[in-house]
Amino acid sequence: MDPIARSVLSIARGVLSDLDLEPVLERVLASARELTGARYAALGVLDERRGALARFLTLGIDAEARQAIGPLPTGRGVLGELISHPVPLRLADVGAHAHSYGFPAGHPPMTTFLGVPIEVAGVAFGNLYLTDKEGGGEFTSQDEGAAMLLAEFAGIAIDHARRFTGSELRRGELQRTVETLDATVQIARALGGETNLPTILELVTKRGRALVSARVLVIELRDGAELVVAAGAGGLPDGLVGHRVELAGTVADAALRTMLPQRLEDELNRARFEQHGLGHLGVRAAGGLVVPLVFRGRAYGVLVAVDRLEDGPEFSADDERLLQAFATSAATAVATAQSVQAEGQAQRVAAAEEERRRWARELHDETLQGLAAMRLGLASARRTNDSAAVDKAIAGAVEQLESEIASLRALITELRPAALDDLGIGAAIEAL
Repeated sequence: MDPIARSVLSIARGVLSDLDLEPVLERVLASARELTGARYAALGVLDERRGALARFLTLGIDAEARQAIGPLPTGRGVLGELISHPVPLRLADVGAHAHSYGFPAGHPPMTTFLGVPIEVAGVAFGNLYLTDKEGGGEFTSQDEGAAMLLAEFAGIAIDHARRFTGSELRRGELQRTVETLDATVQIARALGGETNLPTILELVTKRGRALVSARVLVIELRDGAELVVAAGAGGLPDGLVGHRVELAGTVADAALRTMLPQRLEDELNRARFEQHGLGHLGVRAAGGLVVPLVFRGRAYGVLVAVDRLEDGPEFSADDERLLQAFATSAATAVATAQSVQAEGQAQRVAAAEEERRRWARELHDETLQGLAAMRLGLASARRTNDSAAVDKAIAGAVEQLESEIASLRALITELRPAALDDLGIGAAIEAL
């Protein structure tokens, strides 16, 4: 086998061994330089329209020179020639080409040039550019053949890497979807049928903290223009739960207004956290997420996750998605508990109102009417000037009063709180 072909195959095996796209592109550049003896190598990746370069990778130019050159090329001049006519191009002097634009200030001088197109699955992917062959000579036809062969292997490797990368991305997305679904199922199972708000909040904080490996997780519920620290898990300052802060100016306020998660790494959010929020109450945070609790378009409060314990302290984009899904289920549970609580209170108020009406009816229909009848009887007896009739009326009035006192005593006993009996007040009432 031809030594160059053997070298190409050896290099190609290395290129094909990579499964990630970026290492493949870097290896193609290094291999092209090795095969052709070029001082500089570049790989231009075409944009979606395949009319210009979307990326431009280089090898042989140091960071200082790259900064001095300025913006990377987009495919004009000689580079654009390969885009318009994707066939190998070999030049003794790249600056002498009819389409050459020359080099920008700070660009190292380049003379000899070799360019070959790269196709992936039959579609133009980009171009490989090589300049300044070692020794000062021109690139040869053998160099061109080697570069073309390498470009073919590069196309296969790039296609392979893109397929693998796409598969890995899809697998990662599926994994995140499963984790999100699991988080939703966890909270649904944990809170199924539970309507006691403190119990719900305790479960949410503990599960949420474990889900994203947070050092601290706090729930703040909205109460008018204030936030109430309703529950927390992790290392919390003493007396934090139950504390109230003004909603205005907090990170929670930003999350509730935008209905979007907020990160404590943001400079403005950091200032809000330290000056107006949990930071002001003694919670220290190097990283954090504030996620709104939203149910049917209404914001009930926020979940505040502080300092990731593993690979932290900042939370990842996957953590954010998980916590958002978790917050949706948590918000549903909180809204349900608050609704049940409000409904129970309304029922208690209605029952108390009905009881008041019953007492009013009893006082009116029995006690007041009985006393009115007794007054009429006494007044009638007094007008007769008959002592026997007066004595009889008085005796009837006393009997009536005893009856009404007994009725009032029963009604008062019904009305009084049970706690009064422990104070001896109940006995005093019974003595009336």
